[in-house]
Amino acid sequence: MRIAQALLDGVITFAIVFVVSAVVSYIYSLIAHGDGWFDWATAIRLGIILGVTLSYLQARQRRAKQDKEN
Repeated sequence: MRIAQALLDGVITFAIVFVVSAVVSYIYSLIAHGDGWFDWATAIRLGIILGVTLSYLQARQRRAKQDKEN
């Protein structure tokens, strides 16, 4: 159950971070360079890194909360 929840948190976080970073890179490219293009590599990298890190931190926080209650 914990692994499934951590994976679900990671996938959801990855999706949100991926979409946001792709949109931000597109808008930056449009404003700074005059042509809109997505930086897919950075969006994927950032999504993976933050997906893993934030889901790990959230699982750790849940575990600490459960230990405090018991």
